[in-house]
Amino acid sequence: MSSPIVTGILSFGMSGRIFHAPFVHAHQGFNFKAVVERTNKNVNQFYPDVISYDSVEAILADNEIELIIVNTPNYLHYEHAKQALLAGKSVLVEKPVTATSAQLFELFDIAKEKDLHVLVYQNRRWDSDFLSVKDIIESGRLGELIEVNFRFDRYRPVLSPKLFKETAQTPANGLVYDLGPHLLDQVISLFGKPISANKVTATHREGSEVVDYFSYQLTYPHQLVVNATSGLLIAHPMPSFTVHGTAGSYVKDRVDVQEAQLDKAIKPTDHNYGVEPEGSEGILTIMGIGTEKTVEKIPSLEGNYLNLFEAVYQTLANGAVYPITNEHVAWQLELLEL
Repeated sequence: MSSPIVTGILSFGMSGRIFHAPFVHAHQGFNFKAVVERTNKNVNQFYPDVISYDSVEAILADNEIELIIVNTPNYLHYEHAKQALLAGKSVLVEKPVTATSAQLFELFDIAKEKDLHVLVYQNRRWDSDFLSVKDIIESGRLGELIEVNFRFDRYRPVLSPKLFKETAQTPANGLVYDLGPHLLDQVISLFGKPISANKVTATHREGSEVVDYFSYQLTYPHQLVVNATSGLLIAHPMPSFTVHGTAGSYVKDRVDVQEAQLDKAIKPTDHNYGVEPEGSEGILTIMGIGTEKTVEKIPSLEGNYLNLFEAVYQTLANGAVYPITNEHVAWQLELLEL
C-alpha cells in the first residue's frame, strides 16, 4: 500500500469520536472515508467529507475501504471482525478483541487465509504514565525487580446504563473484560507470559450480575510477582503503578490527559497534547549504602495514541511487526478466561 489506507469506523459514539477518528484524520497514512451511524448523524459536524453509513453491512460493501476499525460493544467484536475479514478488510479491533480464545484463533485463521491482518487496539501502551513506568523499569535503576503492582480503580456504585456491560448472559461482560485487557496488556508488554497465574473476582455493587472487582497474581522468572487489580467501589484509589526492586522503588499515579484533551477537541498534533500537568511526576526512591536513600521526582514522557496508528500503518503498508503481537493477545485471552 503506497497510497493512504482507506479506513472506516463501525461506530461514531464516544469511542469513535475520541479514540479513533482524530488519529485516522491526523495521520497522513490513512484516508478517513466512512463511519456507521444508525440513528444520530453527527460525524459531519467534525469531518464534513466523511460518509455516514446506516449499517455495518453498508460500510463493508464499500470496496474502497481496506481497514475497518471495530469499536462496537464488546459482545459484537467477534461477529463484526469476522464479517469485515470475510468482506476482504483488515481490522483494528478494540479490546477485548473477542470473548474467547476459540473466537480469537478463528479470526487469526481467516486473516491468514485471506492475507489480511487482525490488529488489536491497546491504546494504553501509549499512556504517558505507563510509558514513564516502562522507561524506569528498562533503565535498570531499580535493580532486579521483586514486586510490581498495576491498578485501575474507580468508584462507580451505580450500574452502567450500557446493559451489555452489566448482563451476565452477554459475552465479555463485567470489569474483567472492561479494564482487565488494559492492565494485562501492559503487564504482558513488559514481562511476557507469566509462569503461573491466579485470579480472584468478586461482585459488590447492589444489583450487579457481573464481576466488579478482580485481582490477578502473576509470577515470573527470578521470583518476580506482578499484581493487576481493579475495582468499581474504590473510594480512595491507590497508586496506579508501584514497582519495587532490589535497588529502589518507583510510584506513579494514572494521570494520562489524552482522553480529556480529545474530549475537548484538542488534536493529537496540538502543542502540549499528551503532556501531564506539573505536579504529576512519579516518585523514584533509590537506596544507597546502609539506610541512605535518594528521592527524585521523575517527569513523565509524553503520551500519544498517534503512535499506535503509526504502528498500524507500518504493519499494513510496510509489513512491520505490530507491537501487540498475536501471541500477546492470545496470552491476554488465556488470562481473561481463567
